[in-house]
Amino acid sequence: MPGNKRLGFLDRYLTLWIFLAMAAGVAIGVFFPSVPALIQGMGDGTTNTPLAVGLILMMYPPLAKVRYEKISSLFNNKKLLISNLLITWIVGPLLMFGLSVFFLSDSPEYVSGLILIGIAPCIAMVIVWNELAEGNREYIAALVGINSILQLLLFSIYAWFFLEVMPPIFGLDAIHVNIGIAEIAKTVGIYLGIPFLMGLVSRYGLIAWKGEVWYNQKFIPRISPITLTALLLTIVVMFSLKGELMVKLPLDVVRVAIPLVLYFCIMFGLMFFVAKKLGAAYSETASVSFSAAGNNFELAIAVAIGVFGLNSGQAFAGVIGPLVEVPVLILMVRLAFVLKKRFF
Repeated sequence: MPGNKRLGFLDRYLTLWIFLAMAAGVAIGVFFPSVPALIQGMGDGTTNTPLAVGLILMMYPPLAKVRYEKISSLFNNKKLLISNLLITWIVGPLLMFGLSVFFLSDSPEYVSGLILIGIAPCIAMVIVWNELAEGNREYIAALVGINSILQLLLFSIYAWFFLEVMPPIFGLDAIHVNIGIAEIAKTVGIYLGIPFLMGLVSRYGLIAWKGEVWYNQKFIPRISPITLTALLLTIVVMFSLKGELMVKLPLDVVRVAIPLVLYFCIMFGLMFFVAKKLGAAYSETASVSFSAAGNNFELAIAVAIGVFGLNSGQAFAGVIGPLVEVPVLILMVRLAFVLKKRFF
């Protein structure tokens, strides 16, 4: 990240570290199965404590850097905001539905698992991808807030439409899903509310106590390494939990991964192209692109487990989601810098 020399080495080889973390996680899952079993037992219901802590810690530094007082002035380009919401909430769910039906029509459980991912825009990891790509922190914070509210309002309706109404049109059985707003609110509160509150309290509390110069020059550089360190540790934990399963069912992993990879790439590329056409600056273009491409896998997995069971195909597809999202979107971070040099 700019201006932070202590992170230079980690930043420079971040893609390598992430793939090594993925490999380490899979190795732990395969050769030390007692470790993921221990981690799996550390949770409350559908929320895994180590993963929740990792996600909260990796989001805290970027949210502590957000200048919240400037958010309201960012949406002068109303066409960009409307385009982002249309692509995120209309194009995204339809695209995921189409890709999952096309590639996995013989596996309805996987189809419904991917649909749950497609109807839940990202409110957590997108903050990290945006930070790594040097996107606009205030813009992504505002988008995440908007998506969180829309998620509370629309997720249950979208689940009904895409799981009960749409499948019979394509020759698949309808799936009845009853998702309470409490479950949605819980995931939003844990994965977004906690780090947002930490960021707000840190920024305004410490600036009032020690001053803005100290906050920007002393405090922020000290907490910045937490993001990438927590990201790598979370990846190790995430991949260790399903490492053995990935080795046992490699073909199923690949089948589920194909529509996911296409989804992430198409959504990122489409939003980047539209934002560029609308005259957005690079920082805003990066923010809206990652906002459109990322998904709330925490909510998707929680719903899949709560409705269909831990060992269901829906839960399996939900878990593969973040395992695919991590490497693909870190490559999108690199692509964003290439596009920045080419078009900005």
